[in-house]
Amino acid sequence: MPESKAAPGTPAGSKDAPGTPPGGTAGPPPGRKARTRKPKPPGVREQTTRTFAAGMDLAKAHVQLAKAEASEIGAEGGRFAGLAAGAVALVLLAALLAVIGTALFIGDWIYGSIGWGVVHGVLAFLSIAVALILLAVRVDAVRIGRALLVAVVLGVITGVVLGLGLFNQAYATIGSSLGIAVDPAVRPLVVGVGIGAMVGLIVGIVSAVRASQPSWFVAIAGGIVFGALIGAFTSITFGPQVGAAIGTTVAYLIWVGLMGLDVYRTGIDQEALKARFTPTMSIETGKETLEWLKQRTRRGNES
Repeated sequence: MPESKAAPGTPAGSKDAPGTPPGGTAGPPPGRKARTRKPKPPGVREQTTRTFAAGMDLAKAHVQLAKAEASEIGAEGGRFAGLAAGAVALVLLAALLAVIGTALFIGDWIYGSIGWGVVHGVLAFLSIAVALILLAVRVDAVRIGRALLVAVVLGVITGVVLGLGLFNQAYATIGSSLGIAVDPAVRPLVVGVGIGAMVGLIVGIVSAVRASQPSWFVAIAGGIVFGALIGAFTSITFGPQVGAAIGTTVAYLIWVGLMGLDVYRTGIDQEALKARFTPTMSIETGKETLEWLKQRTRRGNES
C-alpha cells in the first residue's frame, strides 16, 4: 500500500493536522481574534479605600510642604528678629553712651574732674526718677517744679559761696580780729570749727527742749558734732570749679529732699489713685443693667 504524503512542513509520521504545532492544540482559525477576559472593575469599597489613601497621601504631601515652608519662614523670622534685636541694642547702647559721655565730658570740662560727671549723672537720674514716680502717683507737678526751683537757687548760692571761699575769708577775718595765736593758714579752720560747734550747740538745745527728756543729751551732742563738721568743711578753700560742682550736688540732693518732705507732709491721695485704676463707670452701669433686668423679670412673673 502506498504511503501517504505528509503535508509540507509536517514531519513524517505526524498525525497532527496541518497548521497545528506538534503535540499542541489547534489555534484560532485564521482571520479570527483571540478572546481576552476583561479585568473585573473594582468595587465601591475598594474605590473608596483607594480614594481615601490617595487623599491621605495628598494631605501628607501638603503637610510636608507646609512644614518645609514653615521651617524656612521660622528661620527667616529668627534671622530678622536677631538682627533687629542687635540693631535695637546698639541704638540703646549708643544713646546710653551719649548720655554717660556727655555727663563725663561736662564733669571734666566745667568741674575739672570726670568723677564729678559720674556723681552728677547718678544724682540726676535718681532725682528725675523720683520726680517721675511722684508724677505717676498724681503728685502736683507745680509742687515738684517749685521744689526744683528752690533747689537750684540754694545750689547756686552754695556754689558761689564755696567757690569764692567767702566762709574761709570770713573765718580768717574773725580770727585776725580776735587775735587767735595760731598759724594764719590754720586760723580759718579753728574759727570755723568753733563757730560751727556753737551754732550746733544752740540747735541741739532747741531740739532737746522740743524732744522727749531721755534724748536731750543725744540732741545736744549731735548738734555740736554736726556743727563742728560743717564749720570745718566751709573753712576749706575749694576754688570756682569745685565750688560749682559742690553747688550742683547740693542742688540735686535738696531737690530730692524737698520732694520727699512734701510727700511726707501732704501724703498721697490713695482713694483718688485707687479710683483711677477701678472701672467705676462700668461697674455702675452693670449694676443698673442688672437691676433693670430684675425689674423686668419681676413684672413678667406678676403678669
